[in-house]
Amino acid sequence: MDATTDPFVLFQTWLAHAHKHEPADPTAMALATADATGRPAVRMVLLKQADTHGFVFYTHTTSPKGRDLATNRRAALCFHWAKLERQIRIEGTIEATTVTEADAYFATRPRLSQIGAWASHQSQPMHNRFELEQAVALNTLRFGLSKVPRPSYWNGYRVVPEKIEFWQQRPFRHHDRRVFVRDGDSWLATWLFP
Repeated sequence: MDATTDPFVLFQTWLAHAHKHEPADPTAMALATADATGRPAVRMVLLKQADTHGFVFYTHTTSPKGRDLATNRRAALCFHWAKLERQIRIEGTIEATTVTEADAYFATRPRLSQIGAWASHQSQPMHNRFELEQAVALNTLRFGLSKVPRPSYWNGYRVVPEKIEFWQQRPFRHHDRRVFVRDGDSWLATWLFP
């Protein structure tokens, strides 16, 4: 494992390696949230930006995860790259992206994904698949050839990390584990027993 003392440099190195060698989507990450009562939930989301400010994903603010994040501003992420025998766990607080950031990212999405954001009442019951297809068709007609604006209920969230752990599988369960814990503006790095 790289001896760097900057977890963001190590993260970018591992992510670049995953982009080259991981057959599944290397930006897929498990997002764990908890509601106001502490009931946990986990699901897969896609990383859309990672820098020294944190790790960004986008979703409907009215979805279960959006509601969880509105009431409990803490979350955890886990990247698992099975072929590379690596994982990264991140724990931190949640902040919303700015309107400018959300608009800019939304504008890069494929047009049908933009329309899908308008058509879907994410995680709400629907009668059948036709209900979604009909909503997509109606929104396609609604926007015609014009630009599809970002819905107000579709936004980005940034996990601002307080702790980042890197795990590399080794034979006989002698794994490498290195954890970085935020200490003001710097990071304290510690090796952990597997």
